[in-house]
Amino acid sequence: MRGGFVEEYEQLFADVAASGRRLNRDELELRREAGERAAREGLALRALIGHHLAAVRAAWPERPLSRRTTLDLLGVVEQSVDAFSGGFERAQRLAVRQVEADRREFIDDLLYGRSDIGRIAERAERFGLQLSQAHAVAVARGPRLYSEADAVPQQLERALIGRFGDRHILLTTKGGRIVCVAPGDQEDVLTYFAKQAFAATAGGQVAIGRPQPGPRGVVLSYEEALSALELADRLDLDGPVLRSADLLVYPVLARDRQAMEDLVRSVLGPLRSARGGVEPLLETLTVFFEAGCVTTQAARQLNLSVRAVTYRLERIHRLTGADPADAADRYTLQTAVIGARLLGWPAKSF
Repeated sequence: MRGGFVEEYEQLFADVAASGRRLNRDELELRREAGERAAREGLALRALIGHHLAAVRAAWPERPLSRRTTLDLLGVVEQSVDAFSGGFERAQRLAVRQVEADRREFIDDLLYGRSDIGRIAERAERFGLQLSQAHAVAVARGPRLYSEADAVPQQLERALIGRFGDRHILLTTKGGRIVCVAPGDQEDVLTYFAKQAFAATAGGQVAIGRPQPGPRGVVLSYEEALSALELADRLDLDGPVLRSADLLVYPVLARDRQAMEDLVRSVLGPLRSARGGVEPLLETLTVFFEAGCVTTQAARQLNLSVRAVTYRLERIHRLTGADPADAADRYTLQTAVIGARLLGWPAKSF
């Protein structure tokens, strides 16, 4: 134990041994400060305590001591070691909190692109990312919100490290979701993450953004993954893994909201006059298209007879003038159905 730690403690213990007193508040605080200083210098606590006890042996009185005096001196040793260790641990906790704060600030800047690109790229190397290459982002959500201290994200991180080692992967949490950032040419990482996340979250859902180049690539891929989860909510997509590359048609359809509203209103609006309301007929169309326009399969999913499904499709034809069995009409109807789901129609009128 160097840097004055041994010398100052030897002097303190010799004084206490001679007087028989206990350490006062100021002396205890000095020992805490010494512990903090030792932690900041990167010294090992185990070695420090060993040197600490060696200093006690060096300063121990040579004359025979009574049991009471021996116990008093050991009490002082206990005071000092406890204060020194407490200061050491306090410095370590502060250092850990600072690292956590720096990591959280970096993650916020990385995912939202709110800081200077050059500074983000420079800091990224400390966390294992090389932003000069393309990156893709996967976002997992479960039945509850997660933080980095929760067991599920830690379990996923151990699984990724155990499988891939150091592949410049970053796993974190944001907004209660679990986020995995990986190089864009390593699709196997995000596929494995999606599989593990689905199991760890007891049937959660994972969205994967497309690989995007450059320092802004992480932000773009992250936003695509979030948009995929939002689309899943609006369209009732319940698949365990959503890939934004497979959902590009939906943002395109929703881009011109006014045109989509006009299409939904003109094509599906007549269904409002149906006995029983528009919802059963709209559901029939949705399931019919998802079943590949196979009536028997749609009937099974709707728990209806084939005759009942056929009757509903005929009613849709009569009310709208569009025949689900006709290729051109089918495209118009399916686009209108997708638009209705995107816009929340008919619950939201326009």
